[in-house]
Amino acid sequence: MASNEIDIRDFRHLYPFRSNYLSIKGLKYHYLDEGCGQPVVMLHGNPTWSFYYRDLVRALATEYRVIVPDHIGCGLSEKPSEKNYPFQLENRIDDLACLLRHLEIQENITLIVHDWGGMIGCAYAMNHLDRIRRLVIMNTAGFLPPIHKKIPFRLALIRNLRPLATFMVLGFNIFAWGATFMATGKRLPANVRRGLTAPYNTWNNRRATLKFVQDIPLRPSDPSYAIVCDVDRQLHRLDHIPMMICWGQRDFVFDMDYFREWQRRFPRAETHLFPDAGHYILEDETGHIIALTKDFLKKHSV
Repeated sequence: MASNEIDIRDFRHLYPFRSNYLSIKGLKYHYLDEGCGQPVVMLHGNPTWSFYYRDLVRALATEYRVIVPDHIGCGLSEKPSEKNYPFQLENRIDDLACLLRHLEIQENITLIVHDWGGMIGCAYAMNHLDRIRRLVIMNTAGFLPPIHKKIPFRLALIRNLRPLATFMVLGFNIFAWGATFMATGKRLPANVRRGLTAPYNTWNNRRATLKFVQDIPLRPSDPSYAIVCDVDRQLHRLDHIPMMICWGQRDFVFDMDYFREWQRRFPRAETHLFPDAGHYILEDETGHIIALTKDFLKKHSV
């Protein structure tokens, strides 16, 4: 096996899905397409991939058609150079739209979003509001940081191209590997840690984990700032859509200030707080999230 190939054999039993690929501008875009019924689209963030949703996929695919893409540079999708892919929010939104057009998914979509997947999903929803039926929000944002909120110091080091931080992300996989310890409220099994980090096994394969952080928009001159501002201004348009918010309270990035901002904007949303869960809430509270999601989907069935 070549050094840049991804070996999933030791956690295949955790991720027993058929891989599908769509070519987008010559790049392989990997996605899961499991089950049948109303579409449930799950969007991961950084540095996770479709593996993060594995248990939710299996639980929902008995009644729904579950679509889970790996963003370009992540998971089993192609990992291009910066010359071949800009690694910016606009591209992520366009890739998702291209996939759903290809699959002819145009109505009754349930979006389940986490981390940077929240902004990608909310931006897609703004462009296709009539297609969205339900929203499940988990430790993410669809708006600019709450007032006076600063980016955490560890992310700031990476985002601002500090040479040592960049070297640690690309050379030692510190972002993805570190998250398997820092983003959870419990110790993950070794095979789960390997599953979460497997796609990021070489310097080149870790590029997306770096570029996602560098694309965090903080000022008007940042490439993705205009899109985030636009989503922020329009987010109220989701108010009529049933929404469930599940939140890990031990998240040091998307902390309780972000939860309160969601709650302020959507006071009618169904909310569930998990005091012992971290950023990787699905790893910490798998059974609870599955049960709540099933109930929520049934409660707001078409």
